[in-house]
Amino acid sequence: MFSTLIWPLAALASWAACWFLYRALLPQGALIALAAASVLGLALAWPHARRWRRLIIAAGFPLSLLASAQALLPAWAWLLPLLLLLLTYPQRSWRDAPLFPTPLGALDELSQQARLAPGERVLDAGCGLGAGLKALRRAYPQAQLEGIEWSHLLAAVARLRCRWARVHQGDMWALDWRPYRLVYLFQRPESMVQAWDKARTDLAPGSWLVSLDFEVAGRKPEARLELQGGRALWVYRI
Repeated sequence: MFSTLIWPLAALASWAACWFLYRALLPQGALIALAAASVLGLALAWPHARRWRRLIIAAGFPLSLLASAQALLPAWAWLLPLLLLLLTYPQRSWRDAPLFPTPLGALDELSQQARLAPGERVLDAGCGLGAGLKALRRAYPQAQLEGIEWSHLLAAVARLRCRWARVHQGDMWALDWRPYRLVYLFQRPESMVQAWDKARTDLAPGSWLVSLDFEVAGRKPEARLELQGGRALWVYRI
C-alpha cells in the first residue's frame, strides 16, 4: 500500500496506519489491538525489496508502543525521530545509499592494489559523516582527499571530523570526476551500473573505481579484496 511512497515517508505512513488500527481496536482489548497492529506492520513491510527497510517498518510500531508505555508520551511523539532523520538525510539521498559508515580498517590493503603517486586526488563519493575519508587517509596518507555529500548537515559534520580533507555539499552524480585518480563508493547494488558508466566517461585511463561490498555486474575487477565478516572490496581500473 505504502511501498510506492518515497522513503522514509513509506515508513512514516506505515507506522501511522499501525497506530490508527491499534487505537481503533483498543476498546476490544489490548492484546487484540496489539496483535492486529503488529500484523499490519508486517504486511506493510513485506512489499519492500530491501531487508533493512522491512525491519524498520515491522519493528517501528511495537518499539514505539513499548517506549510510549514506559515514558507516557503520546503516540505521535515517536514519529519525531523519523522526521528528524528526514531533515538530516534528505529524500533524494535515500535514492542512493542510506547512511552506512565505512569500517575504519576496511581500506588498509587498498594501496597495494591501487597505487597512487603522492599528492594525487581521491574522492569519497557520498562521504556521509566522513568514515570513508578516515579509512582512505589510513590507506593514502599523502593523497589529496575530498568528499562530496548531498545532505548539508552530514557534509558539515564531515568537515568538522575531517579537517584535513575538502568536503563539498552537492550531487555526487553531477560532480565532474575527471580531476580524481581514484573514486571510492559505498553505495548499493542498484547504483553500481551508474557509477561504472560515470567512471568510464569521466576518469582518465589508468584511474581507479573502488566499491565496498557491491560489484559492478558483468565487469571483471582488477582485484577483489576479502575483508572480515564476509565483506569484500571491489577494485576496478579504467
